[in-house]
Amino acid sequence: MNIELTRVKVKNGKSAKVDEWLELLHNEMDKVLLTLEAEKMYVETIFREFTENGEFLYWYTIQGDGGASLHESDFEIDKLHIAYWEECIDEDYEPVHMKKKVSMIQDKVLAALQ
Repeated sequence: MNIELTRVKVKNGKSAKVDEWLELLHNEMDKVLLTLEAEKMYVETIFREFTENGEFLYWYTIQGDGGASLHESDFEIDKLHIAYWEECIDEDYEPVHMKKKVSMIQDKVLAALQ
């Protein structure tokens, strides 16, 4: 199982497009949840932060081993998700992968994930 928290930077001037992206994911949740099965993505949460240094998105994920790659997906919602990423995320900013120190998950939850 892989647990991650990653910060990426939003390109300047793309806040409205990020609003649209997040609204799409929220409104099409039934389609999003279908794609997570093949990825073995048990939990995926997006956080948003505005600072004096810009706008950032944080991805918190819990994923099982051996899941399919998002980029291999045939789901239309995944293709839209990738297109928004490419338009909105600043690839010149090195993503920050937080270091996991402690993970507190009840045994019954772990058992359900495996």
